[in-house]
Amino acid sequence: MPGFPTLPVRALFFALLISASAQAQTPSFITFETGPVRPIGVSEDGNRVFVVNTPDARLEVFAADAVGLTHTASIPVGLEPDALAVRGNDEVWVVNHLSDSVSIVDVTLGRVKKTLLVGDEPRDIVFANDRAFITTAHRGQHRTDASVAGVPGVGDPQLTTPGVGRADVWVFDADAPGDSLGGDPVAVLTLFADTPRALAVSPDGGTVYAAAFHSGNQTTVISEGLVCNGFDPATPCQIGPTPVPGGNPGPATNHEGVPAPEVGIIVRLNPATGKWEDELGRDWSAAVRFDLPDKDVFAIDAETLQTTEEISGVGTILFNMVANPRTGAIYVSNTEARNEVRFEGPGEFFDSTVQGRLHESRITVIKDGQVLPRHLNKHIDYDVRPAPPGTKDHSLATPLDMVIDKGGRFLYVAAFGSSKIGVYRTSRLENDSFDPETASARHIDVSGGGPSGLVIDDARRRLYVATRFDNGVSVVDLRSLREVDHVSLHNPEPDSVVAGRPVLYDAFNTSSNGEASCSSCHVFGDLDSLAWDLGDPDGGVGRNPMVVNLDTAVFLARDLFDADFFSGLNGEGNLDDFSPMKGPMTTQTFRGMVNSGHMHWRGDRADGFFGFDAGNTNDSELSFKNFIVAFPGLLGSERSVNDADLQQDMQAFTDFTLQIALPPNPIRNLDNSDTPAQARGRDFFFGGPDGTQLSDGLPLIPGATGFTCNGCHDLDPSKGFFGTGGDSSFEFEEQTMKVPHMRNLYQKVGMFGMAPVPNFFLFGDNGHQGDQIRGFGFLHDGSSDTLFRFFRSIVFDPDTFSIPEFGIVGGGFTGGNPQRRDMEAFALAFPSDLAPIVGQQVTLTATSGADVDARVQLLMERAEAPFTSKFLGGDVTECDLIAKTSLLGAPRGYFYTGAGTFLADDGSTLSDAELRAIADTNDVTYTCMPPGSGMRAGVDRDEDDVLDGLDNCPAVANAGQADGDVDGLGDACDDANALVLVASSGTGACGLGFEAVLPLAAAFWMRRRRTLRA
Repeated sequence: MPGFPTLPVRALFFALLISASAQAQTPSFITFETGPVRPIGVSEDGNRVFVVNTPDARLEVFAADAVGLTHTASIPVGLEPDALAVRGNDEVWVVNHLSDSVSIVDVTLGRVKKTLLVGDEPRDIVFANDRAFITTAHRGQHRTDASVAGVPGVGDPQLTTPGVGRADVWVFDADAPGDSLGGDPVAVLTLFADTPRALAVSPDGGTVYAAAFHSGNQTTVISEGLVCNGFDPATPCQIGPTPVPGGNPGPATNHEGVPAPEVGIIVRLNPATGKWEDELGRDWSAAVRFDLPDKDVFAIDAETLQTTEEISGVGTILFNMVANPRTGAIYVSNTEARNEVRFEGPGEFFDSTVQGRLHESRITVIKDGQVLPRHLNKHIDYDVRPAPPGTKDHSLATPLDMVIDKGGRFLYVAAFGSSKIGVYRTSRLENDSFDPETASARHIDVSGGGPSGLVIDDARRRLYVATRFDNGVSVVDLRSLREVDHVSLHNPEPDSVVAGRPVLYDAFNTSSNGEASCSSCHVFGDLDSLAWDLGDPDGGVGRNPMVVNLDTAVFLARDLFDADFFSGLNGEGNLDDFSPMKGPMTTQTFRGMVNSGHMHWRGDRADGFFGFDAGNTNDSELSFKNFIVAFPGLLGSERSVNDADLQQDMQAFTDFTLQIALPPNPIRNLDNSDTPAQARGRDFFFGGPDGTQLSDGLPLIPGATGFTCNGCHDLDPSKGFFGTGGDSSFEFEEQTMKVPHMRNLYQKVGMFGMAPVPNFFLFGDNGHQGDQIRGFGFLHDGSSDTLFRFFRSIVFDPDTFSIPEFGIVGGGFTGGNPQRRDMEAFALAFPSDLAPIVGQQVTLTATSGADVDARVQLLMERAEAPFTSKFLGGDVTECDLIAKTSLLGAPRGYFYTGAGTFLADDGSTLSDAELRAIADTNDVTYTCMPPGSGMRAGVDRDEDDVLDGLDNCPAVANAGQADGDVDGLGDACDDANALVLVASSGTGACGLGFEAVLPLAAAFWMRRRRTLRA
């Protein structure tokens, strides 16, 4: 239209139109299922309550008074906030699990004033000695960023180096956190444990306690290749150079007499003897080539930052910690796994089962040099299955956050899997004199479900409780021990996520004893970093509909090698069987399963209660629903698989679980590029220029010259394949296994040391490796300590598989160990459903340097970079970039539409330079959201097609029924200087058609530019 600068408005319209079209395919919310740690706090004066809104990426602020809680503000922070710590009355530090950051929030201004960048997946935060302590994994892109190069403890995480701790604590000066890109840490402390979670501070503030999360329980697995054949436990044998005490304890068949395959054995360190023993007490120490000191909790001097004490024997999965303000005793909520006990099912044919007894819920007391585990559910008689009626009424499952009254007499614990608050006298907890059946009378029921965080308001005698199932806050009267109010937070999660989540955690409804749930092992929908032998001697043989890669190699090898070796394949020698006696398998994640086909390490859920995938369609929904048998068979539910309510729960569980995403890979560069080593590994993976692997052709047949890694481990983001395409494979093991995905291999680093396994791994570097932090590594049973070792399997050895008389020329790692190291580097940085930039953020302030400007530029570039992910709907960009600030006390949001332009939440547009200029007076935080989430998180929180800045505009609400306005858009729109365009209808915000709105919008745009320049 001549005379009007309409290009920005037209650009805005088409940006909104394109965004609406993209959002039809790309979800506006991604479920990550982050575990809450410390989600709620109170101001020093007690007049404000702060709660992290994990799904909505915000800090919610409530005013507390004699009446209750009143919501006063909602302040955007980073993605998946899981913990907070309060300084005074007006400053809150929020830990953002997915963003690898900490938001320092000025509550008075209503915005983030500084973003600290830390290691991967930060979980908890405390203050001590005017310093902030933050737990993170010993990895992440910021560890090696140039901005922290001089900080003690940063740098290469040494993912392939034995004997390295994998638990980091980042320490900042709380008064002066620094002005560089992500702040200036005082130091990064590395503790000899796996990834940490909880923190606590001694009453005098002089000691900070840090705890591992998946701490382990001094169990490991003996590879099947190191167990004597024949199911003879009494006859020792020599396997290579290693003497071992005998065969598998059996049974050698299932209840139908079908032979079981040879499998490995889980062993546990006996502290009394110092030996690695199995269930029969046999000594397997010669086959274990490392030590597991099991360091659980670390005491750190808050001044010197030196570790003063390392405490073992606390538990397997450690959740939260709290210090008694009167005695200084430390309480650790945890669970203790019993994975050395074999089998699910009723335990009738063979008297062994873990049914209903997976992880015991505990609080461990650390006091006066003693470690005192206290089982919260000691009333359960695990030998009675299902548990008698009424048993679950006294149980508490998945104990998370704890708080102690200021007198140190009462401890309150959030039982996440019971939707209750447990109340204990600390004295009785410490001396183990409490009776669960008596104590249950004081349990506090909370509506909403999934209590995850607690804080006491001493003045008002209240307990504030964060509830995760519904994303809310409960108010409990501590005099009556009753909930008196419940407030729900804004929740962008789909209804199916909210409805299905309780089935994962709710032990009351999913087990007969009220302690066991799916989340006992699949902690927050992820791993417990252990292996379990959950075969079932009372079960039957299943059918495998999947393509078996290398199936012809089996028949070929029968002629070339020992036919007897293959007679016991899968038990009876049938390539398409699933034996019920499957042996040890590591716990797999529930995350990122939707496009990965059949489930379990063997894919055996292709066959089950809800059907058999005879057409091999890789039906993920059918496969997950077939897990229904685990409720009675493993959890010990009194409900059978024929129960209609259980079937309905299983559908809800499936709908929820298949929406959970894996996080971005923290090893990959933020610009999604490969390092030189990763690039060489990628070339090898696809059979690149080194020429060692020539074809993707499968199955292998005489005359073939080999095939690429990608021939089995499909990497095709357009199909949602990240290492698995749904096929299974024969790999010279006793069972055929489904080809697994490769997106979370970096999580399994920490086991180093393995005895030589003849006819499977090439020998080399098999000596004892000393202290390590994990007992389980790679492969289905966790028996391969490193990826490097796995790549030394004979199936990848060119000499082993060169058979000239059959025309087979060996492929594999012809470049030797350097080539294996390159492949290891690529595997640890394997691509995933989300680009590595997702979640990353930075705050631009008046004092920011060039490094912050450069990071903003990187975020903008990645927001325009093409990216393919079936999980995200297909072809998208790497992220949606948003920016948040506050102007004159009002929150403002911006969504990057590309080409240097941002859409503001009032409908106006700003250039990159104009938005950056705002930071001269108002801090601006930029965040890369998952593709599809930008409009919601940036400018339309409630997804009502009315931008956030116009939600209170009467003209929008009344469709143009303005009262004396000067421009036809309504007085409130005049005051806000705002415009919204509803792309789906092509209609202006106040009921005007697009052509009629153009001149008005152009005038607003010009006025907006003049305002910014002024």
